[in-house]
Amino acid sequence: MDTAARYHEQQLFFSTGRRQGVGIDAINGLGLRPALFAYYRDLPRLRYDFPLVLVDQGPEAGTIRSLSSVVDEMLHEIAPRGMDGERLRKHVLRLEREVRTLLAGGGSGRMSALWSQAAPLVAVPGDPSATSVLTHIADKVQLDGDLVDCDRAMPARVLTHAWQAAQQRKGKAFRAIVERLVVKLSGILRAAFIHSAAGQQPDALRASLGGTHREVFDFAMMSRLVARNAPKDELPASRRRRIESALAVLKAQPFFPDPRLTQRPESPTTFNFRFDNCAAAAAAYRERLPSLAAVVKALSIAELEVEGAYAEAQHDAFFEHFDDTALSADDIAMFPDYLVCIPLDHNDAPENAGLMDMLSAGLPVKVLVETSDLLEEAAVGTGHFAFGVRSSRLANTATGLGGVFVVQTASSNLYALRERLAKSFAHRGAGLVSVYAGAGATGDLPLYLTAAAAMESRAFPAFTYDPYAGDNLAARFSLEDNPQPAADWPVEPFEYADENQQRVIEETPFTVADFVLCDPRYAAHFARVPRERWNAAMIPADEWLARDPKSVGDMMPFVLAVDGEDKLQRVIVDARLMQTVARCRTFWHRLQEQGGVHNSHAEILLARERAQWEQARAKEQEDLRASTMAAAGGNGATMAVANATAAVTKAATPSATAPTAAPERNPDEAWIDTARCPSCNECQTINDRLFKYNDNKQAYIGDVRAGTFRQMVEAAEVCQVAIIHPGKPWNPDEPGLPELLQRAEAFQ
Repeated sequence: MDTAARYHEQQLFFSTGRRQGVGIDAINGLGLRPALFAYYRDLPRLRYDFPLVLVDQGPEAGTIRSLSSVVDEMLHEIAPRGMDGERLRKHVLRLEREVRTLLAGGGSGRMSALWSQAAPLVAVPGDPSATSVLTHIADKVQLDGDLVDCDRAMPARVLTHAWQAAQQRKGKAFRAIVERLVVKLSGILRAAFIHSAAGQQPDALRASLGGTHREVFDFAMMSRLVARNAPKDELPASRRRRIESALAVLKAQPFFPDPRLTQRPESPTTFNFRFDNCAAAAAAYRERLPSLAAVVKALSIAELEVEGAYAEAQHDAFFEHFDDTALSADDIAMFPDYLVCIPLDHNDAPENAGLMDMLSAGLPVKVLVETSDLLEEAAVGTGHFAFGVRSSRLANTATGLGGVFVVQTASSNLYALRERLAKSFAHRGAGLVSVYAGAGATGDLPLYLTAAAAMESRAFPAFTYDPYAGDNLAARFSLEDNPQPAADWPVEPFEYADENQQRVIEETPFTVADFVLCDPRYAAHFARVPRERWNAAMIPADEWLARDPKSVGDMMPFVLAVDGEDKLQRVIVDARLMQTVARCRTFWHRLQEQGGVHNSHAEILLARERAQWEQARAKEQEDLRASTMAAAGGNGATMAVANATAAVTKAATPSATAPTAAPERNPDEAWIDTARCPSCNECQTINDRLFKYNDNKQAYIGDVRAGTFRQMVEAAEVCQVAIIHPGKPWNPDEPGLPELLQRAEAFQ
C-alpha cells in the first residue's frame, strides 16, 4: 500500500459524490454486501430463530416457538445415546433444514404438514425406513401450529397470534364471572317461581320432576298440598324486572360471547376487534362504549342481587344515570383490546393520522406500525435522508405519552422479544409495537438479514418502555437485545485471507453505512477502490467519525465489503451519507442515556462527589498539619516529625500529588480549569468547536476563533463550577464588547 499516495478522484467522490477518473468504480452489479455478511450466503443451512411455530394446539397453545427449539426438545426426548441416536439426530436436522428451505422458497402451512412434505425429500438411499421414521416422528411432538418465516407478513401474523392468546385468557376470566352470575340470578328466579302460586300449579310441578317417574305422581293432589304452605308474597315485580334485564344483557353480551352460542344459526351479535387502520378502531371503540357500559351496569347489578345487597333507595338513582362516563379503567380493562395492524406503506394514510391522539387518550388498543424503508429521502431538498423521521423516532416519541407500552425492534428480533410482546398485550391501556420489516430494500438479501442489519447498525435499535414497571426510567426503559449496547457500533471479528494467503483477523464494526450498503438503491453513495489504489488516506468509517473534524483533513471513510466471489473490497462512503451516519449515532447516544448507558446526570454527580471528596481530604490533611505544628510549639525536632508525618500522609493518599508551581498565564487568553470540570456538557451545547472534551470528558478551550466572545462569556455564566475564564476578545469589532467585558470581569 502506498502510504504517501493521495488520489484526487477519491477525495472528489467523497466531497461531491461524483465519480471522475480511473480507480473510482461504481458498485452497481458487483453484488456487494457488508464483509460481516460473508458467512451468511446460504441462510436456510443455518440454525437460527426462524421459522417460527405459532402454536395453537397442545399444552403450549398461544405461545410462539422457534422450529429449532422444538426440534432440539424432541431430539432430547427420543434420540438414544450412541451411534443410533447420532444417526437419528442427523436425519432430523437434515429434515429441519429442508423445512426451512421449503419456507424460504415460498412454501407455507402447519408444522406437521410441512414436516410430512419434507420427509420424502431427505430420503436416504438404501435406508427405506428413514422416510417413514421421519414422517411419523412428528407424532412425538405435543404441539402444532402454522410455520412462518421472516417475510413481509410475519410481523402482523406473530402479533395477531400473541394478541389472540391474550384475549383468550381475558375472555376465559370474563366468561367465568358472567356464567357464575347467570347461574346465581337464574337460581333466584327459579326459586321465586317454585315458591310462587304459578310454580305450584300441577303443570309446573310436573315439569320440575324428571320424566322417569312422572306417571307415578298425582300432581293435582300435590299442588293442593304444597299450596297450603305457599308464601303470601312473591318476588317483587321491580326486582324481577331488574334481574331479568341483567340476565338478558349478560347472556347476549357481544364482547366475549359464549362459544356454544356462536355455533348456532341464531347466534347473538359479536364484535370484531381487529382493524387495519386507526380511524376504524377508534370509531368502533366510541360506538361500542354504550354497550360496554350496559354490560358493566348489568354485572354490577347482578353482583348486588346475588349478595342480597341491592337497596332500591340507594342504588336505583345511581344506575338510572349510569353510562359510559361512569366507566373506570378497571371496568374497561375487563373487555377485549383492539388490535390495529397498519399495512406496510400505509403509515401516512389519512385514516392513520390520529395514531398519537389515540395512544395518548389511553384507549385499550394495541397498534403495529411497520416501517418498510429507513432510508426515505427528505420532503425538503433532494438527496438528504430523513432518517427515522416517521420510523425509528415514532416509538421514542410514544414513550413520552405516559401510559403507553412501547416495543421497538426489527422483525428479525421479534422472537427474542416474545415475552415482552406478551407483556405488552397484558398491559392495561394503549400499546405500540414499531417494527422494521426490512421490506423496502431491493437487494437480494433475505429480509431476515436486512432487518438484522438495521438493528445491528443502530439504524433501528431495539428498546422497550413499560410505563408501570417502576418509579424511575431505569426500571421502565430497556435497550433489550441490542448487541454491545455500551458501544457506538457493535464490533465483531472478521477473518479472511490476504493476498499472500495468510490468515487475518480484524475487529470490524457494523455501522449505518454498512446497513445502507445492503440496499442497491443507494449505490450512488459508494465507490469501490481497487486494491492497488488503497492508501493511508482511507480509514474505516467508524474511525473517521470518532476523530475530531479538525483532524480529519483529507481522510476518507470506507467500509469493508465482499463481492459475489467473496473477494474483499474497500468501498468509500460519500460525505452526504456520513452525515446521516453521524445523526444516527447521535440518536443512539440519546437512547443509550435513556437506558442508563453513559448517563450524563450520573457522570456529573460522580464528578461533583469526587471533587467534594478531594476537597474534604485536602482539608483533613491541612488540619492535621496545622494541629501537628501547633502541638510542636516551635520545637525543631517536633517540627521535623510534623513535616515527616505530613509527608507520609500525602504519600498514603492516592489523590495527593507533589505541589507544582502554577503555570504563568497570559491574562488576555481564555482558559479553563480542566481538572475541576464536572462534564456537564453545557459549554459544548453553546459551541462544540470552541469547547472540547479530553479523554476524561473534561472541557478545555479548542479553537478560540471558532466562536465569539459572547459565547465565551455566556459559557462562563452557565458553568456550574465557575471554571471558565473568558480572557479578552480576539475580535475587537465584535458587537457589544463593553457590556461583555463588564460581565466577564467576575470570571477572570
